[in-house]
Order: sequence, then C-alpha cells, then structure tokens
Amino acid sequence: MFLEQGIDRNNKFWKYILGLIFIVGFSFLGQMPMLGMLLFETSFRGKKYPATDEELLHFFEPNLNLFLLLLSFVFTLGGIYYVVRFLHQQKILSIVTTRKKIDWKRVSFSFLVWSIFTVISTLLMCYLNPADFKINFQFIPFLILVVIATLLVPIQTSVEELVFRGYLMQGFANLFKNKWFPLLMTSSIFGLMHLFNPEVTKMGNIIMVYYIGTGLLLGIMTLMDEGMELALGFHAANNLIGALLVTSDWSAFQTYSVFKDVSEPEAGLDIIFPVVVIYPLLLIIFGLKYKWSDWKEKLTGSIV
Repeated sequence: MFLEQGIDRNNKFWKYILGLIFIVGFSFLGQMPMLGMLLFETSFRGKKYPATDEELLHFFEPNLNLFLLLLSFVFTLGGIYYVVRFLHQQKILSIVTTRKKIDWKRVSFSFLVWSIFTVISTLLMCYLNPADFKINFQFIPFLILVVIATLLVPIQTSVEELVFRGYLMQGFANLFKNKWFPLLMTSSIFGLMHLFNPEVTKMGNIIMVYYIGTGLLLGIMTLMDEGMELALGFHAANNLIGALLVTSDWSAFQTYSVFKDVSEPEAGLDIIFPVVVIYPLLLIIFGLKYKWSDWKEKLTGSIV
C-alpha cells in the first residue's frame, strides 16, 4: 500500500519537518541564479529594481524568465533525493509508487487525456470569446519555449508531486496513522502554496477552490491507484500544455505561447466547473480503466 511504504518506527515526524527544511533550502539555492542576474541587471545595467511582483514577472525576457524560474526545481529535486535517501533511508521509488518500477504507460495515458481536454477547452474558449484572446505566436521564441518547457516543466510538476503526494502524504500518515488526514492536509497545503500567485491577486481568494480542489484530485488519484503516476501525467500536462497555449500579463508563467488572454480576469464558472464536474468525471474514467475498488477504505481507512 502506498502510504504504508513510508511507515517506519524510525520515521518520526520531526524528520519530515527537518527534511522539508532541507528541501526548501535546496529550492532557495536554485533561486540564486535568478537573484544574481537580477542584481547584475539593476547594479551594472541600470535597470530599475522591480518594486512589485508584476514588475518582477516582466523583468526578464519571457523565455529567460521561465528558465530561471524553473531552474530552482532542478535543485529542489536533488534536495528531495538527498532527504529521502539519506535522512529517511528509503528508496526514492517508495514515495512514487507501490509498483516495482514507475509505470510510464499510466503517466502517458493521464498526460494524453488531460492534454486533449486542455487543448479542446482552450480552443473552445477562443472560439466562444474571440475578443478575449489574441494571437501571440512568434516562431523562433516559441521553439525556444518548447525546448525549455519540455525539459523543465515536467521537473517542476514532478517536484511538486514528490513533495505533496509523496513525501508529505507519507509523513502525515506516519503521524496520524490514517489516510483521510494526509489527503486533506496535503491538498490544503498544496492549494495554500499558490496563495501568492498573481492569479490570486487578480481573481480573489475564490480561485483557491480550484487550487485546493486540484490538490484533492491528485491526492485521490495517488491513493486509489497506489502510486502517483496518474498525478504526474496530469500535472505535467496541465502546466506544460497551458504554458504553450495561453499566457497573460498577470499569470505566473510569462511565455511566448500561441495565444494571449487579454480579458479582464475574474473568477466565475470556469473556476468552479472543473472542480465539481470535470474532476469527478476524470476520476470515473481512471477508476473504470484501472478497476479501482474499495474507495472508502483507500481514502479514509486507518493504517495499522
């Protein structure tokens, strides 16, 4: 069982707190290149130091900005490996899946399903609301974006999954010896981690329903499927296809995407609809394909 793989009498919860501090430290280390370039540009090239988050989003050329932003996750991935392998004396596979090796067919299927949905829904929105979008496509910058995003976005999304659906979920399971609390706690923390995203500033706290709901979806996938392969595929598709298709002046990812959303942002049906309709439908699809059963026990049962 997935959560049980982290259960060990030597895996006291303080180790997870210490491990999380190490992981955050590696993340900060990965942000040093961006900070260094920021100081270089302001100190030696006379550029004005960004006073707001929005100014910071537009400080660097978009592809460079995306590269520097995602580079920190490469360092964080190294931190996760170090913590799991040496602090907890576990194999990194133990926080990924119960299978003997990662099931890449599951990752690919989940990636394909959510990619198709993302492309269709985006094109549909562009068709229904043409005034809200403009063509943003530039051939050479887009090709560079494809290379950067394809290499680094899956690392970014995998790091988030390893931390929330793997490391922390098993950590809370060690502490509370049940499944429902780790599921709800990691989903809430995952959502709250997005609290400082520019999207929240523009749309308001109602968008947290989407972020927490997405965390809950990914957690349910992981517990029901006894591994995070489906969550890895979904998260990678969500961020990668999103970065390639649509950007806006107020989004966290500033990219040379195909389209640019020029509408005034507001939280509406597009925030609530995926959580209450699309996500349950997605769980039904995965449940039927992989023959999930005993939902209550896998999501709320106790750990002996």
